[in-house]
Amino acid sequence: MSEWDKMVSGQLYNAELEDLPERRAHCKRLCHALNQLPPDQKEARTALLRQILGKTGERFHIEPTFWCDYGTNITVGEDFYANHNLVILDCAPVTFGDHVFIAPNCGFYAAGHPLDAPTRNAALEYAKPITVGNDVWFGGNVVVLPGVTIGNNVVIGAGSVVVHDIPDGVVAVGNPCRPIKKVDG
Repeated sequence: MSEWDKMVSGQLYNAELEDLPERRAHCKRLCHALNQLPPDQKEARTALLRQILGKTGERFHIEPTFWCDYGTNITVGEDFYANHNLVILDCAPVTFGDHVFIAPNCGFYAAGHPLDAPTRNAALEYAKPITVGNDVWFGGNVVVLPGVTIGNNVVIGAGSVVVHDIPDGVVAVGNPCRPIKKVDG
């Protein structure tokens, strides 16, 4: 099994083997080019984003700066909007539904590292998918960690660290992030 296959399936893998470093470097070059475009070059930005991302809806927008590891493992739905300084570590699939809005300085980290030092020091890591439903709003400075699923019609409060799944129809906040009330309406 290739390191890529191990990575996207959640097994321990070495990110410095096979073609993984070149895949990341290629994506970083595309992200760099994207981040250097003037803000008024919307068509050029969208074209580059379509090269970077695995799958997109027709209507989406990501403000600069944007960084990701591979890009090909990212899916964004219709009417996706991300404000400045979005980081997605897409070593496993990271999927966003329709009508997802992300405030500045948010991170979605599918990549993780073993807790035990010998395994971590052997350059092994893992990745778990992140899935975000439809009609989700993330406040500023939110971090979503590996393996999390966020339901539909959810608001994640600013500064939250999402370490567990979040059900449909709630406002969730905190570190660790947890539901505090039902969404009104």
